[in-house]
Amino acid sequence: MQTLIEVNKKDVNGVLVFEFTWELDETNADKTFKTIYDEIGDFTSKSIVFNLSGLKYINSKSIGYIADVFSNIEDSSGKMYISNCSEWVKDILELVWITTIIPTVDSEEQALEAIK
Repeated sequence: MQTLIEVNKKDVNGVLVFEFTWELDETNADKTFKTIYDEIGDFTSKSIVFNLSGLKYINSKSIGYIADVFSNIEDSSGKMYISNCSEWVKDILELVWITTIIPTVDSEEQALEAIK
């Protein structure tokens, strides 16, 4: 049985914002990130924000996918930010040092401002 996950995409002045709600785990990570990769398309000079405000759980596989998206963005002269983490999700991301690699801010607005 697949765990519920909802990912909404919006374009804010050329920045792709992905808003995550519910849980990212083994049952939905592959399908979720395949869709995200398809929506990003060519990574060249893309700007992306992962808004994790509605994320209740994240597993290591999903963190790996986030790191891979960031690596592709960085290699293609783009920018990426993580925003709106709950304390629990932020603690997990800090534990695995992702927040030292991927810029992480408190709000989507801060991320959009930093990308300008």
